[in-house]
Amino acid sequence: MNTIEKQNPASNEAEKFLDGELFANMVRGGAAQLRSNATEVNNLNVFPVPDGDTGDNMSMTIEGGVAALEGMHSTDLSAVTQKLSKGMLLGARGNSGVILSQFFAGMTKGLSACEKADAHVLGHALEEGVKQAYASVITPTEGTILTVAREAVQYAVDRLSEKSTITSLFSDLIKEMYNSLQRTPELLATLKEAGVIDSGGAGLFYIMQGFYKILVGEEIESSGELKAPAAPAVDFSGFGPDSEMTYGYCTELLLQLQNKKVNPDEFDVNIIIEYLQTLGDSLVAFKTDSIVKIHVHTLTPEKVLEFCRQFGEFLTVKIENMSVQHSSTVEEDKKEEPAPAPAPQKHKKHASVAVASGDGIADLFLQLGVDAIVPGGQTQNPSAQDFLRAFSEVDAEHFYVFPNNGNIIMAAKQAAQLYTKAEVHVIESKDIGKGYAAISSMNYQSDDPDQICETFSEAMDMVSTGFISTAIRDAELNNVHIETGDYIGFVGKEMMTSCKDKVDAAKDLLHKMGLADLYLITVFVGKDASQDDVDTLTAWLSETCPDIEFYFVTGGQDVYPFIFVVE
Repeated sequence: MNTIEKQNPASNEAEKFLDGELFANMVRGGAAQLRSNATEVNNLNVFPVPDGDTGDNMSMTIEGGVAALEGMHSTDLSAVTQKLSKGMLLGARGNSGVILSQFFAGMTKGLSACEKADAHVLGHALEEGVKQAYASVITPTEGTILTVAREAVQYAVDRLSEKSTITSLFSDLIKEMYNSLQRTPELLATLKEAGVIDSGGAGLFYIMQGFYKILVGEEIESSGELKAPAAPAVDFSGFGPDSEMTYGYCTELLLQLQNKKVNPDEFDVNIIIEYLQTLGDSLVAFKTDSIVKIHVHTLTPEKVLEFCRQFGEFLTVKIENMSVQHSSTVEEDKKEEPAPAPAPQKHKKHASVAVASGDGIADLFLQLGVDAIVPGGQTQNPSAQDFLRAFSEVDAEHFYVFPNNGNIIMAAKQAAQLYTKAEVHVIESKDIGKGYAAISSMNYQSDDPDQICETFSEAMDMVSTGFISTAIRDAELNNVHIETGDYIGFVGKEMMTSCKDKVDAAKDLLHKMGLADLYLITVFVGKDASQDDVDTLTAWLSETCPDIEFYFVTGGQDVYPFIFVVE
């Protein structure tokens, strides 16, 4: 169990002014408080399906900011918030995580050039955070994290006076944040029907509650570690005294540009890009304010470091022997995500990147012409940084990105804004079925990006996607009675059926999707569907609708035993 060090209640000076050191510790407290309650936030899912991941997404987003603050000891509030914001923007996962990162990015703007801030200045910064969070969503929906942030900030700011302190501001903030959270079902019908409060708003509440606990000197205990993919143990036996360096070194670094070496505001990152292209491949390099993020595969990492140090000093450096990684992967024979095509690759005008959950789905997408796979999906939303890594694997002028999940679109768009080496087009494929339809229609003959995107949209409009999963709680949705353990079927946000048997649920779902009018069904078979299930469903389809074409694909996806893509 992790414990955030208990703080002494804020001094009179700290009561009036917030500096960088105190704010950094508040962020750590907020991250710990959310981590302790992440499972509860995950379970605030509208559908009673084991795919809730809001708590994990928001945790990983703010932990990205916490990681960026490691080793930084500064009382300058502006410097700390800038560092935090950059880490959160790169680490943002899921819609809730992206909105959270934008909220803190707005706060950072509001605290620009502030070494410390009183309650009034901080209140203004919180208002800027709300504005930027709303601006990040094309069609803001009330009854969500946006509402909770807006109402709480407005309440706290309206109560500011000459006697206000940082502590009183946050006391008002979390009080109204809790009240606003309880009102979310009255604003959003889907929440009311499901009998839950908004999960994103709950995540924000726990973060701000952690902030407040640090301010008043309360101890915060974290009941669990951040949920993240476990890194396999590296086997060094595959690279010995007589081994040849074949794959080079994966070299990543954060470079802080320095005024005594360059003008950070005017520095052109293409200077670094052009040189590193002569040393290796899989290159990604971009500048955010005065910090340059670099990733490159090279046989000579020492030359990378020597060249980059002309312009600044390193904040972080990571160099890994990819021959060791390759050997370890082969020896363990694990089902890892499909590796991108070996670099260097020839220059392409058009390339595609797709998110896929399940080896079978990923392999199918690669066969259909996708250039790079970003592993992820429901419960495993990739970050903006994950998309940036995928872009670095392909040399292209235009990228077409298929998020294949409504909760991943915003992270993909955030990555698109950060990437400068190509034009990135995010195709809003809200589920795997629509992504599959668009990818199947992939054709770059027109050579016009707008026309290509339009073709993708037309293909997605032709299909509907149905899901079978297991209910994790009792519910009554769309007049469908659901009991824990039932197999439920739904399309988009509409619950269609609930049965005790997964094949029965599949049959009923297909009927309600208009089975009689369908002409093509593609079935992605998940890990939780047996061969007997597949054989039973195949026989039923052959007998019930002999004129309909249907195909079964071993998708290997989690959570959903069957996914139906129908035309």
